Amino acid sequence: MNQPSPTPSDPSIIELTAEVPHDACGRRLDQVASELFSDFSRSRLQQWIKEGQLRVNDQQQVPKQKLLGGEVLTISAELKAEGDWVAEDIPLNIVYEDDHILVINKSANFVVHPAAGNRDGTVLNALLFHCPQLASVPRAGIVHRLDKDTTGLMVVAKTLQAHTDLVSQLQARTVRREYEAVVSGVMIGGGLVNQKIGRHPKQRTKMAVISDGKEARTHYRVLERFEGHTFVRLKLETGRTHQIRVHMAHIRYPIVGDDVYAGRFRIHKGASQTLRDSLSQFGRQALHARELELIHPATGESIGWESELPEDMQALLTVLAAEQA
Repeated sequence: MNQPSPTPSDPSIIELTAEVPHDACGRRLDQVASELFSDFSRSRLQQWIKEGQLRVNDQQQVPKQKLLGGEVLTISAELKAEGDWVAEDIPLNIVYEDDHILVINKSANFVVHPAAGNRDGTVLNALLFHCPQLASVPRAGIVHRLDKDTTGLMVVAKTLQAHTDLVSQLQARTVRREYEAVVSGVMIGGGLVNQKIGRHPKQRTKMAVISDGKEARTHYRVLERFEGHTFVRLKLETGRTHQIRVHMAHIRYPIVGDDVYAGRFRIHKGASQTLRDSLSQFGRQALHARELELIHPATGESIGWESELPEDMQALLTVLAAEQA
């Protein structure tokens, strides 16, 4: 039976023990460990075995070591910083936080993770300042991303155990993520886009619908129709890079303001100058992560949040509605 860490005040120290069941006789150490210590990924456990931080009867073994049953496995590990990122005092709109997770409402023009050209000023840098212990969690606890100019809800894992659990939930598709967007064109009704997505064959900074890509499924339904545009709700089954933007462009209802996937700016005939100005000056893709629901990694209870549309999208909808009058 797993024993809790005797030093819970220091989340970077992991101290656990478990007895190998007798029916595990003949199985590999890493396989059994991944079942007994399910809070951690198998790759993490394999690393600890190789480093001698996960031992069998206080002896260092190799991941493929066959067990007999009855052995005592012990973990005595210290979590190390995962990257060389720098903490920065950047305000975060935190809508929920406990010892295991936090949920933020991300603003526009806010990159989530450092990369070439964006080494600082990101959500990750802000998270490290707010919660320094995230330095020892993969990607500072970030388990899913929003594009730089997509607003809305994101969950972050504050512990390695929560990170493993949330990644598993995303893979099992038990995390519900719903978005709202304004698209060009008038949709007749809702539907499902079930098209594989991968790296664009010629423009490597873009994604595209391609035959040998990864499975991607996006559900959409109409919330309100306007002259030349539609306000829609979208639900993700999968979480591919730029998935909603690529899928909406693929079915010829690109998201308003999406300079990457929408193609040239277009406007329906008869549009007022006010609407033309609002659309041409909308400085990002009109996409917002509206709802997030998941199983809490510690309590096992379903928990969810909702975020109101940001002011710029509300203003755009007001102008579109005025055209109908």
